[in-house]
Amino acid sequence: MDRLAYVILFVSDLEASVRFYRDQLGVPLKFVDRGYAEFVTVGARLGLFDPTGLIDLIGRARPAPGPGTEVLFLVDDVDREADRLRESGATILSGPVDRPWGHRTVHVADPDGHVVELAQEIPRARPWADA
Repeated sequence: MDRLAYVILFVSDLEASVRFYRDQLGVPLKFVDRGYAEFVTVGARLGLFDPTGLIDLIGRARPAPGPGTEVLFLVDDVDREADRLRESGATILSGPVDRPWGHRTVHVADPDGHVVELAQEIPRARPWADA
């Protein structure tokens, strides 16, 4: 996650999104102010903007809503996180599954339909062949 410096998501319901990232995913909340929430994670910052609360800052133009943005969080145990999220009622889109690039992943939908990927590094069964 150190490759990810800052992620901004536009959300339709800031309170619901804050509850999801704080309470279900366990991401520490830095502050909430006037339609904006900032979370602090290891090596990255995550910001949620509610456009209706930020008209004075971003103008009247509203960003296109809908899914499509993906946020990646590295976790220690993706299976345990998937179980915890299922129990909390989060929408699991896929996984946990081992990926060929050396991660075990689970994909979750946040309240606005953004895809959140939780990934755990796993050792490869065999090294990549030289091409």
